[in-house]
Amino acid sequence: MLATQQLTEFLAVVADRPDEAAAQHAAVECAVRALGADVAVLIVDGGVVATVGLPVERIPAEALTDITAGRRTTLQVDGHPYAVTLAHLGGIAPGVLVLGRRNPFTVEEMCLLRGMARVLELSLQALHLIEVERKQAAENQSLIDSLQRRQRLFDELSAVQRAIAKREPLHRILDQITASAADLLDVEMSGLTVLDVDDSSRTSVIASRGIAEENLRRLQSVPVAALGAVGLAMMGDELVAIDDYANSPIAVPEIVRAHLKSVIAVPVHEDGMVVGSLFVGSYAGVRTWDRAAREILQAFAEHASLAITDARTLREMNHAFHDSLTGLANRSLFTTRMENALAATGSSGVAALLVDLDRFKVVNDSLGHTTGDRLLTAVADRLRDCLRTEDTVARLGGDEFAVLLTDVAGVEPAVLMARRIVAALREPYDLDGREVFASCSIGVAYAETGTTDASDLLVRADLAMFEAKKQGKDQFAIFEPVMRESFQKHLQMEADLRRAVLQHEFELRFQPIVRLSTKEISGLEALVRWQHPERGMIPPLEFIPLAEETGLIVPIGEWVLREACRQAALWNTYREGQTPLTVSVNLSAVQLERTDLPQLVASALADSGLPARSLIIELTESLLVDHRPETLHRLEEIKRLGVRLAIDDFGTGYSSLAYLRKFPVDIIKIDKSFVDDIGDLPAAAALTLGIIQLGQALQLSTVAEGIEHLEQLSELADGNCELGQGYYFAEPLTADAMHHLLVTGAPPPEMVGGKSERAGQRSPEAGGA
Repeated sequence: MLATQQLTEFLAVVADRPDEAAAQHAAVECAVRALGADVAVLIVDGGVVATVGLPVERIPAEALTDITAGRRTTLQVDGHPYAVTLAHLGGIAPGVLVLGRRNPFTVEEMCLLRGMARVLELSLQALHLIEVERKQAAENQSLIDSLQRRQRLFDELSAVQRAIAKREPLHRILDQITASAADLLDVEMSGLTVLDVDDSSRTSVIASRGIAEENLRRLQSVPVAALGAVGLAMMGDELVAIDDYANSPIAVPEIVRAHLKSVIAVPVHEDGMVVGSLFVGSYAGVRTWDRAAREILQAFAEHASLAITDARTLREMNHAFHDSLTGLANRSLFTTRMENALAATGSSGVAALLVDLDRFKVVNDSLGHTTGDRLLTAVADRLRDCLRTEDTVARLGGDEFAVLLTDVAGVEPAVLMARRIVAALREPYDLDGREVFASCSIGVAYAETGTTDASDLLVRADLAMFEAKKQGKDQFAIFEPVMRESFQKHLQMEADLRRAVLQHEFELRFQPIVRLSTKEISGLEALVRWQHPERGMIPPLEFIPLAEETGLIVPIGEWVLREACRQAALWNTYREGQTPLTVSVNLSAVQLERTDLPQLVASALADSGLPARSLIIELTESLLVDHRPETLHRLEEIKRLGVRLAIDDFGTGYSSLAYLRKFPVDIIKIDKSFVDDIGDLPAAAALTLGIIQLGQALQLSTVAEGIEHLEQLSELADGNCELGQGYYFAEPLTADAMHHLLVTGAPPPEMVGGKSERAGQRSPEAGGA
């Protein structure tokens, strides 16, 4: 009777628990009370799930194994022996309940324990079934929610499609898309940014929701590369999702300060070309962008692409088949004529020439869009003068033109035409009394009729034009099949570089700058290296030009600036009582285009604690030659912070006293090519000493680059050159190796980086390379 009552109480206690874990703990405690046990252990599926009187970490596992196997009837704990009894649990989760106490258990108590184990087994099975039903109900509800969300998506997209079909105003359709995307994804912010018509390197937000008016104004005419995730989505033509935005390496500081927690962006296309990006974000909290969210945003982006493409089709229909600015054939008419020429019978062949202006952006930025339009019109006139009556010249867009030569035998007539065009466009232009120069690069492709289509022939011409640009511009190149493979490698390198920015594959190297009179290290130059996961260390010569071309130099350069300031500030804390180290960071022309560059420099200094005077910004002479008025204003703002400016590679062909007077320069760095010849050519030594004296006269510091031999050092020191750097002192070092050098005076050989740089080859150092 007593056993029955105890089992009833046991059942009531276990059944009252809401889940398996609670039921297991309650069962063990109840069994201990009913049988007067001192210790108890419940094992389920080979693991301890509940204990009484004995912490889990003190359970003698080996003894417990022997007990459950029937090889032992006592348990030794803290020197005290316990008699034990056990009962097995069957069912879905097999296990065993072990009890121990000082005096042995009776047969009746063992029977009671087995009864309790059976009750626990049945209760756990019931709880398991309840949990399965609960999960099934949750899955059913999730399915219902998914179906409802898909129905809402279908309804919203159908509404957009009806608006496109009715040819409603484009801005109204795009507003509808951004609002619907925010509603369906349950976020507070959404927007659509597109490339500016007049400058494809900049974007403006044309539809938005949840973006403050002040921030909206800042997002007008912003460089693509400065847009963080949105810019990467456009440049890489891929979805970019960031769950934790504040801690992302590509986060834009202004956006972080606006408290954006998560963002996702997808490219928007027009006739297959990226023209913008649709993005949504969350201010409320970090958001995980699951597959459903990505598919929803992709669907809205595709409809935005459809609306934009449809609007462009209408514009093209209105403009017929000619360019409104120059009167030349447009892309559509040019392609049609090329297709007809390639399909014609009795014709020998067709040649396409792709003509791209080399310095148009400089003219457009420095003299204004009106002057730029006049230059394009003048170029169109010269192209017409070069052609035969039966040839076609077209403006494909921006500063890109194309020439079609029909019924030509072989590539030679196209080569003659390319030479004629290069020479014609090289001549100066008189634009409102101002003399302007704008050369061109031309890609030439030839095909016999019936062997290819217009699209492929244009691709060949484009690849050849790309090769002409690589060879130095102001020339032409003829398509060869190997160019396609080279371009594919270029595209792969670009994709790898975009991944490197996201996955933070860059490292800094530091080369000491030494005071020649005392041989003490006075500063460091920060140089970036790319640690490719498959190709290993990639030198700057291979990736810095590509980073500048794609705009990726902006996030890379910002990281270099911040990391260099942080590291220099850290080293200066170890040098208490010594002269603080300076750190030099190279700046590219692309970075100088950023309107917020002075604010970025100020932020890097403030975040690192590095004094402004300890930071030196290095600029190349070629960058100063092509500067715009805004460039000088930004440099003056940076100077007002207390930062010093240096001209890198001084004397390599662009030197002018005018630049030294106009720009607020503090330091000139004598190019390595002069230092190399000091010991061999008297003229080189005289010229180098002349640059040093020029620096002294203008009260500028001089730094000799590329010192590799004692003779060079002696000549420079005797000539009163103030500072120097080069492999004679140390090659670019890792942060750890540089720390060792600063502390001990010698870098550990195993930590020295950049061994391959000893060949003396010059690497581009813009952006901290």
